[in-house]
Amino acid sequence: MSTLNIPQHIESLKPYPPGKPIKELERELGVSGVIKLASNESPFGPSPKAVAAAAKALAELHRYPDGSAYYLRTKLAAHLGQPPERIVFGCGTNEILDLTCRVFVGPEGRAVLPHPSFLVYQKFLQALGASYATVPLKGMSLDLEALARAVDGSTRLVIICNPNNPTGTVLASEEIRAFAETLPAGVILLIDEAYIDFVRDRDKGTCLGLVTDDRNIIVTRTFSKIYGLAGLRLGYGVMSASMADYMNRVRQPFNITSPSLAGAEAALDDQEFLEMVKEKIWSGLEYLSQALTGLGFKVYPSQTNFIIFEAGDRAGEIYQRMLKKGIIIRHMASFGMDRFLRVSVGTEEENKALIQRLGEVLKESAG
Repeated sequence: MSTLNIPQHIESLKPYPPGKPIKELERELGVSGVIKLASNESPFGPSPKAVAAAAKALAELHRYPDGSAYYLRTKLAAHLGQPPERIVFGCGTNEILDLTCRVFVGPEGRAVLPHPSFLVYQKFLQALGASYATVPLKGMSLDLEALARAVDGSTRLVIICNPNNPTGTVLASEEIRAFAETLPAGVILLIDEAYIDFVRDRDKGTCLGLVTDDRNIIVTRTFSKIYGLAGLRLGYGVMSASMADYMNRVRQPFNITSPSLAGAEAALDDQEFLEMVKEKIWSGLEYLSQALTGLGFKVYPSQTNFIIFEAGDRAGEIYQRMLKKGIIIRHMASFGMDRFLRVSVGTEEENKALIQRLGEVLKESAG
């Protein structure tokens, strides 16, 4: 057996725990018709226009994709009201986060992060050997004052998730603008807006307006959530043109596939489909909130496509029992929230099945 000299920051790195795949659960338990409500995916799939465009692109798989993503970049820039040169595409938002850490933090740098929040922030930094400080939430919301206090002379990056995953809370863009102005020159603020399309409060919208060529601000977005293109792995960051230039120097030259480019471009054209998805998600949130409360859980308001609730000491047991009933939800132990469960909004039928089987689990455990 060969000997490997693994750096300690890699040796101690734990892989990101994804939601259990449907086929894996069906194979393990011998069940069928599994419902997955664990990974904040869209239960309504992608726009049919996106599916058709991605399928058409399959005929050109022998050609490399457009490394500049010219057509998608142009269309997305017009959609966002941003210059095309400010947009960097990645294999999901994760690649943009990874590039940000590699390009602007490095092994000697330091970052400040909220906790609990999206787990991959810490993992990308640890994989680099960079240091970071985690700042607890205030209740279920980001604590901007505490984040500002955690910034020191070695800090190069502050990351916030707005709306925050896994708590579903959102801050107003004006609050974030005021926070950004307190950061020292040279510190980058990355605002992860993976769930921004689900926000219902109009005064708590996007921070895209904060991006200018003289600010160190990055706003990241994804096509995985409301667009339903999680399987195509496409995200992007909007930042100053100079920051985008540095990112593109490190970015892999053909990091976005041809079907992904074509599917995303078509998805942008189908705003009617997106509005339908949004309305159904909002309706599902209302139903789940009321139904979970009716089952006796403490439910927290959400501005996303998922909902988190407190299940006490039974959270892990409930998660396991729900798996046996063919429904995958998320136990939040990996986020340091052992007493909490999170469920993604499903279709109307999936939501009702969740509540029905959750009620069965509660009765069984009580008996």
